[in-house]
Amino acid sequence: MNTFAMKNWEESVVSGTEGAPRIAHAHATFAYSGLIEGEAVIDYLLYYAGEGFDGGGTTSPGLERIEGSVDGRKGSFVIKHDTGFDAQGITSAFTVVEGSGTGELAGITGSGTTTGVLGEPTMSYTLDYAL
Repeated sequence: MNTFAMKNWEESVVSGTEGAPRIAHAHATFAYSGLIEGEAVIDYLLYYAGEGFDGGGTTSPGLERIEGSVDGRKGSFVIKHDTGFDAQGITSAFTVVEGSGTGELAGITGSGTTTGVLGEPTMSYTLDYAL
């Protein structure tokens, strides 16, 4: 099974106020297992439509640098997320940023998804890639 867990999440409001439409920046670290083995650092620019964890049906961008291995090949690469979220959970579609692969992952291309439920210890992901 392909999963990742949040190790750290730091979030701050950039514009607007708590409980009203606002923009926030989040910086997080994740630990991956499965097809991807390693750790990642991600930065999101989040939009909240109002109170709670509601993205208002929009998607928020994020850039994530993953360091470790994919299917046993070591290196790093960057993915670009478009993430939707509400009180029930999180869904994301992502693509590998062209030219971002290093080491044995140089030249990696691909795309995938993430899904999860708020409050659960892990989320799942898919990755379709080519080298």
